Amino acid sequence: MDSMDRYAELKTAVETAELVDAHAHNIVALDSAFPFISCFSEATGAALSAVPHTINFKRSLKEISELYGSNSSLDVVQEYRTNRGLESVTSKCLTATGISAVFIDDGLQLDKMQNIEWHKKFFPYVGRILRIEHVAEKILDEGRPGGAPWTLNLFTKIFVDNLKSYPFCSYKDAEEGLNEVLRAGKPVRITNKNFIDHIFIRALEVAQSFDLPFQIHTGFGDKDLDLRLSNPLHLRSLLEDNRFSKSRIVLLHASYPFSKEASYLASVYSQVYLDFGLAVPKLSFHGMVSSVKELLELAPIKKVMFSTDACGFPESYYLGAKKAREVIFSVLRDACINEDLSVAESIVAVKDIFSENARNLYKITTVSKSIENGIVPLSIRPGVNTSAQGVAFVRIMWVDASGQHRCRVVPQKRFHDVVTKNGVGLACACMGMSSHMDGPADGTNLTGVGEIRLIPDLSTKRLIPWAKEQEMVLADMHLEPGTPWEYCPRDALQRVSKILKDEFNLVMNVGFENEFFLLRSVQVDGKEKWVPFDATPYCSAAAVDAAFPLLSEIMACLQSFNISVEQLHAESGNGQFEFAFGYSNCKNTADNIVFAREAIRAVARKHGLLATFVPKYSLADIGSGSHVHISLSENGQNVFMGRSGETRYGISKVGEEFMAGVLYHLPSILAFTAPVPNSYDRIQPNMWSGAYLCWGVENREAPLRAACPPGTPDGSVSNFEIKAFDGCANPHLGLAAIMAAGIDGLRRKLTLPEPIDDNPDNFKDRVARLPKSLTDSVEALEKDTVLRDLIGEKLLVAIKAIRKAEEKFYSENKDAWKNLIFKY
Repeated sequence: MDSMDRYAELKTAVETAELVDAHAHNIVALDSAFPFISCFSEATGAALSAVPHTINFKRSLKEISELYGSNSSLDVVQEYRTNRGLESVTSKCLTATGISAVFIDDGLQLDKMQNIEWHKKFFPYVGRILRIEHVAEKILDEGRPGGAPWTLNLFTKIFVDNLKSYPFCSYKDAEEGLNEVLRAGKPVRITNKNFIDHIFIRALEVAQSFDLPFQIHTGFGDKDLDLRLSNPLHLRSLLEDNRFSKSRIVLLHASYPFSKEASYLASVYSQVYLDFGLAVPKLSFHGMVSSVKELLELAPIKKVMFSTDACGFPESYYLGAKKAREVIFSVLRDACINEDLSVAESIVAVKDIFSENARNLYKITTVSKSIENGIVPLSIRPGVNTSAQGVAFVRIMWVDASGQHRCRVVPQKRFHDVVTKNGVGLACACMGMSSHMDGPADGTNLTGVGEIRLIPDLSTKRLIPWAKEQEMVLADMHLEPGTPWEYCPRDALQRVSKILKDEFNLVMNVGFENEFFLLRSVQVDGKEKWVPFDATPYCSAAAVDAAFPLLSEIMACLQSFNISVEQLHAESGNGQFEFAFGYSNCKNTADNIVFAREAIRAVARKHGLLATFVPKYSLADIGSGSHVHISLSENGQNVFMGRSGETRYGISKVGEEFMAGVLYHLPSILAFTAPVPNSYDRIQPNMWSGAYLCWGVENREAPLRAACPPGTPDGSVSNFEIKAFDGCANPHLGLAAIMAAGIDGLRRKLTLPEPIDDNPDNFKDRVARLPKSLTDSVEALEKDTVLRDLIGEKLLVAIKAIRKAEEKFYSENKDAWKNLIFKY
């Protein structure tokens, strides 16, 4: 976990925020004459030839290519679009945005553009923006019945439905403007300033009478505007007019390059609101950040709104949403650093800017609220088909108590028609299975009698990059829809998380470092044998070179799942690699590690290799862990980290109590985080796996390591790492056990013993050994009433019975552990 750990809650809030896109345009057909390169620039005509040389083009093309998992080439991206089809590409782009509502300005006429109804297939809520000049142009194009000449009065009656006229220009000037427009011929293009003012004032009066917001293009945009006249300060005379004091005017495009002027107007006039679409994402990153910062210099946060100003292509929606999240995080993080805002205030600002301000201004009441702790899907309504074009099947996935990933596959139509509402049936026995037998272990109290329902969590539905005709979704286990089953691992984590939040107002943030071996198949004496992919040393560049085609494909898959990768490298074992993932709240992280392991294994299979997370692939080599980093946040602020000189060990009081609880219960936690006998072949002294019951500051031989990553203030600790967590563990159950132990530490206000600052194997007289076997950890769990009470007695009975079955089987079948590479 990096130096930004203190802003983990803010980062999560930004990444998972629901977006209301307050201004966008229609998507066009693939064979539209509207050039795809327009997605990257406002340039038109001959100027388009210069677009590939701009910073925005290079950055945007790279980001679209990463979304599609293709080479960063315009030709390759266009080929991908053609091969996949418009609806598939649109679904992929819009799924990645998290936009739940959009307002579309369909007055901008584009070649072969899709109508409003078409867009409703991809957004739960679609509103329409009425482009005033387009309405006026259409009226004039159609002409009067019988071909009679227009007069300003007749036009005005039609345009404003007989509303009283309040011109800012004289009647004579407006009528001359109308005549000038008509003399220019058809199709009508209204450019006369006096006539525009006349239309503008009447339209504003209509909007005010119906209490509708009125959007105004200010700053840059259309190529035929005079930028000198697009300064929003020209609106002051209108804003001072008492007739329009109750209007609600939205200045679009961040009024760039007049963002400061727009901010001033929003601070002085109650009727002025701001929208930063187009400026984000069309400017350089520095330009985007500077523009948004300028908007917030004076304007109330409640008046600043997000939009993509997307036009023509679904990729423009994706780029607008992606860059908006990055920019808002950068702006609000800097505001926290400069102490303009607290982290908690910034999190509120995220919600306001991305959705609530628009929801209130535009009076959106039918859009579902954002999903807590998860990316908002395009639609979370059961029975609504949101699958990408070409998807035929959906994998419904769960992780059982033995840590094995399992799935049911259903046809896409049945998934949306039936399964989203009613789930699929699953025998109760499935949560009692062990790694060696597809049947319930003795003593689990789970048998072939009884059935539960797997209810898909639609917020986790993802298109499978390596099997594009399929999607996968994580499932919750219910007795019946709406009633969680007490054996459900995801529900167990949710229940314990709620206790931590309700009792202490804390959230546990988590980041995994996942190690795995890449193995290749060889024939030895006529039999298949799996051997390491290579024999390179730790952090070998040669290993990365050899595996890069596979690693880069894994990265593309992870990115399509919105899983952040902070770094990867070759590990010490032969054929061993490690991915370090970004941190988030524990539910998101647990879900993501399931998807990440699926991606790693699947891509390895595609390349003819076997990826395994088994703790000890070879007893003669190093082991693989799934180290987990833990921190705590309160109202978005990292409260695990203590202030230098004010706390013991650089850890806050609440952080110490939580960590002390984890240390106290660590022997029984191992029954969750090291769930097979092979796990204990890894947890050995002098192997950097944490074999003794102790902790230390930056001590990689301790099972609990207080971590001070680069950027952490001197003398402070930002998080702690648990070494004794491996790839056979169910991540939801493992994190639930850790959190339950931490809650006990907080309740009892436990304190940490003195840290061990050397190899604990040198202090055997001072520190106890952690359980040396699965039997020992189960014995510790049987005595642990805290974990029993917080996680649930029935679930713990099943877990203990499964662990005992594992110990018995592998002790009686000495070579059976070698088959674990096919299970984990």
